[in-house]
Amino acid sequence: MSTSDVSAKSSERASSVQLLDGVDPSRIPIQIHDMTIAYHRKPVLWDVDLDVPEGKLVGIIGPNGAGKSTMITSIMDLVPKASGWVKIYGQPYEKMRRSIGYVPQRESVDWDFPISALEVVTMGRYGRLGWIRRPGREDRRAAEEALDKVGMGEYANRQISQLSGGQQQRVFLARALAQDTQIYLMDEPFAGVDAATEQAIIDILMELRKQDKTILVVHHDLQTVTRYFDWVIMLNMRVVASGPTAEVFTDENLNKTYGGRLTVLSQAAEAVQDYERGRG
Repeated sequence: MSTSDVSAKSSERASSVQLLDGVDPSRIPIQIHDMTIAYHRKPVLWDVDLDVPEGKLVGIIGPNGAGKSTMITSIMDLVPKASGWVKIYGQPYEKMRRSIGYVPQRESVDWDFPISALEVVTMGRYGRLGWIRRPGREDRRAAEEALDKVGMGEYANRQISQLSGGQQQRVFLARALAQDTQIYLMDEPFAGVDAATEQAIIDILMELRKQDKTILVVHHDLQTVTRYFDWVIMLNMRVVASGPTAEVFTDENLNKTYGGRLTVLSQAAEAVQDYERGRG
């Protein structure tokens, strides 16, 4: 890739990704700078620069394999970075881990594990307790309140393996709510749930937004993007566009996000090869 190509890509990124220049980093929930992640030299996320503003309900959209889930896990420092950094309110993740609640993909959970819905939700309190203390009366009350919020109070003692897919998803949302954090990361929370559960979840997320919480949601249904999210990140290995939904969720950016995957793959693979040659 030539110098002019790199400059052109940087210019394109700058024009389509809204960074919060001039804002105190301690007021920005999530900052990602120059981040590249590769598995076995195969790029997954490439040269990501991103700021997420406070108090927004943010959708992360893109085709399969675009790196959406990897972006979520990279924020929590669960995957190694080839370059770049992530900061939470201006600090490394390890200093701010209690500020983040996480709802994983339902398919990634062992639902046969012998544990009740209330026990799952109570696990959300462990970050506040440390390694020695056990959950107490206050933690149990917080877990019960979180279950009530998601409409699962009557299932508190039910084994999670006996719950439907939508009920299981509500339980994991309740676990995140029990953490009572400033930032929530959710990986496909609407996948495989019925319409009533989806509406219940989005109602809770909008209530969190009213409390100035910041919520990032990996999402696949393009038809509901404008209805659900006031900020959107359009991802295809790199950030194609990021900003207020009304401004960046356009036909042009959708075409770049979903129609240009082969071009992006080629450019990213070439960049990784150049990086490896430079190190050698």
